[in-house]
Amino acid sequence: MNRTRQIGFSYLFLFPSFLLTMVLGVYPIAWAIRYMFYDYKGFGGATFVGLDNFRRLFQDAEYWHSVINTFLYAGGKLIITLPLCLVLAVILNSKLRGRNWLRAIYFMPTIISSAVMAVVFFIIFNSYNGILNQYLLKFHIISERIDWLGPKHALLTTIIIAVWGAVGNYMLLFLAGLQNIPSDVYESSSLDGANKWQQFWYLTIPMLGPVLQIVIMLAIINSLKGYESIMVLTEGGPVGRTEVMYLYVYKLFFPTPSGSVTDQQFGYGSAVGFVTAVIVGLITLAYHAMSRRLNKLQ
Repeated sequence: MNRTRQIGFSYLFLFPSFLLTMVLGVYPIAWAIRYMFYDYKGFGGATFVGLDNFRRLFQDAEYWHSVINTFLYAGGKLIITLPLCLVLAVILNSKLRGRNWLRAIYFMPTIISSAVMAVVFFIIFNSYNGILNQYLLKFHIISERIDWLGPKHALLTTIIIAVWGAVGNYMLLFLAGLQNIPSDVYESSSLDGANKWQQFWYLTIPMLGPVLQIVIMLAIINSLKGYESIMVLTEGGPVGRTEVMYLYVYKLFFPTPSGSVTDQQFGYGSAVGFVTAVIVGLITLAYHAMSRRLNKLQ
């Protein structure tokens, strides 16, 4: 087979992936960029409005409230998830009996559908006949039912559920990084008198640096973009307490019966989606620049 035919077969194998990328990736983005300058409801004609959608966006208090909720949701998820994943990875990297089973159990939530997971947790956290309230009352830990999905606790509940779904994925990445650290390093430090805490702080953390940077970046992006479980659990309620950016964008394209958005707004939704993507991109770039600076200082 000559070189020309080899190149031809290479392009032939790449063509399906290229076609899917163009149809499902590039075309929707180009479509949204076009219509963010139009007033378009999804049917009928589209009216060019210039920058009116962006002017409306900067005056949209509901959207900026969702931005604040997103930062609270993402911050709470990151603060809990990352240390927990690292600790679990260290424990499961030791010579613990049954560690392979535990790894599988902790990783299992990552392969479960977010919608199915949210439905299960709705049964657990339901205020009136939820399993959690029943057991808390049974063991006299609480005296009255707690409204876990009410205005006071809804955001915290969604954070807890998000942590449960994310732990296994990042734990596996940390575990892969830990298994690449030579055991000789720990043996040498033990001979020098270092205890377990000193080994963890002065050896494990620095040598996990590259993996840690990747995990933090992935966790930031996924936390800012997450909305599926919130949509099933609360639809952004009650009274907007769990409304996050991408859920608000979703509602503009696909309004929910109980939501504040009652009609499709493809033009405005495209503008909101664009600004939301810019916000996530800027945060990611800021973290990337900060991590590069820290690498240069080391």
